[in-house]
Amino acid sequence: MTQTIRIIGIDPGLRRTGWGVIDTLGNSLKFVASGTVTSDGDMDLASRLCQLHDGLAEVVHAYRPDEAAVEQTFVNKDAVATLKLGQARGVVMLVPARAGLPVSEYAPNAVKKAVIGVGHGEKQQIHMMLKILMPKVEFTGNDAADALAIAICHAHHRGGERMRRVLARA
Repeated sequence: MTQTIRIIGIDPGLRRTGWGVIDTLGNSLKFVASGTVTSDGDMDLASRLCQLHDGLAEVVHAYRPDEAAVEQTFVNKDAVATLKLGQARGVVMLVPARAGLPVSEYAPNAVKKAVIGVGHGEKQQIHMMLKILMPKVEFTGNDAADALAIAICHAHHRGGERMRRVLARA
């Protein structure tokens, strides 16, 4: 018998980290919750990373996902911004890993392809497809919407991802 799997998708960011929780049963997707964890831009970097950690840890504790998916970082021209995003991403990956969850990573183009069918698309296309795939979906802002898209991407790829982990251990 197929079991419901709860997935948290996470869109890392130092200012705003989006999160989205879905349940998947076979090919069925069900919206559970979404939101954004924020950090105070006036604080030092270490304190901001703590805010992200604590906020995301509360979400993981409250919704008890079975698996996590995180968007991979893209490198931009501002090396300092990329480094800070990488540090935030490290915290974002640590939280579910410390909770004992398997954590998968997906490139932004893979997420878009899983949700809208092509690797390049606009935010509005993602928002529209989220509403089609999960009619009761609720999200405020692009970060939460992106996190839900990451969770959906993982739902589509999780069988292959699980097999890769098994083969890696063999």
